[in-house]
Amino acid sequence: MKALSKLYPREGLWMTQAPVPEIGPEDVLIKINKTGICGTDIHIWNWDDWAAETVPVPMITGHEFAGEIVELGRNVTDLTIGQRCSGEGHLIGKTSRQSRAGKFHLDPGTRGIGVNEQGAFAQYLRLPAFNVVPLPDDIPDEIGAILDPLGNAVHTALSFDLIGEDVLITGAGPIGIMAAAVARHAGARHVVITDVNADRLALATKVADVVPVNVTEADLAETVSDLGMKQGFDVGLEMSGNQQALDQMVEAMTMGGRIAMLGIPPGKSPVDWSRIVFKAITIKGVYGREIFETWYKMIAMLQNGLDVSRVITHTFPVDAFEAGFAVMRSGKSGKVVLDWTI
Repeated sequence: MKALSKLYPREGLWMTQAPVPEIGPEDVLIKINKTGICGTDIHIWNWDDWAAETVPVPMITGHEFAGEIVELGRNVTDLTIGQRCSGEGHLIGKTSRQSRAGKFHLDPGTRGIGVNEQGAFAQYLRLPAFNVVPLPDDIPDEIGAILDPLGNAVHTALSFDLIGEDVLITGAGPIGIMAAAVARHAGARHVVITDVNADRLALATKVADVVPVNVTEADLAETVSDLGMKQGFDVGLEMSGNQQALDQMVEAMTMGGRIAMLGIPPGKSPVDWSRIVFKAITIKGVYGREIFETWYKMIAMLQNGLDVSRVITHTFPVDAFEAGFAVMRSGKSGKVVLDWTI
């Protein structure tokens, strides 16, 4: 089968031929139709310090996908051949305290497809049946292929009650933009999204009813005043991984505000904890998705009017994967989808 692999410990990915995976009794074999390029895949392409320390070589990368089941393990009884699906890319253990309590997303032994295990940038993927998420007929493959990052957005955005709240999002990457759409769908009053990338701020306004602020050109405090807000933002969603953005968010929060952090700052960052303490701010770290509650909620929202389709700005046949990665790395795109069917 065709597969995109990290063959060498240097920048790039390579198209190769790999054996079709053999499945075990608890697995399914999925024929891949569409895959999304993720920020993690960009780290692996670039072969930065994180990738070099984390990803074994060779490795088939990729973890955002939609496809259909073509083979069932002998113990799999609740899925069918031909069933369309996406899937949870975090492979968990079953023996930790967290897993035994049903908090699967907190299992400390989690391994990731496309990072620690062979991934979805291939014509076929082996996946535990437990991880399969069936796709309803009204969710097309291109949306199914970005449910993984949408799940990150949903998990982050729904960390706190949003009804009637004023929400600040720092970072207008695809996940930040989708989080803005989720916040509006969930009943937030004002949603402000900040970034330094004008293209992505423009995209945010096409995807969701948000107020974009380019912090290199405008003062966030003026936006707060223009919106008639008296005390600051109630909820912050930090999606940028930028220390200055987090500092700005803390200053813009109301007393007792709540911040969910999905962005990962590089290395160690100085934090003015006194500001957080004196403003009585709650900070929650967010990783991945709640398995499987986040999947249930995002599919329900998609079926109830949430529209994130415009966050997909480019689709390429998989043979043009280099062009897809170039667009994604340029910072001038939303989600980029690779089509494995053409």
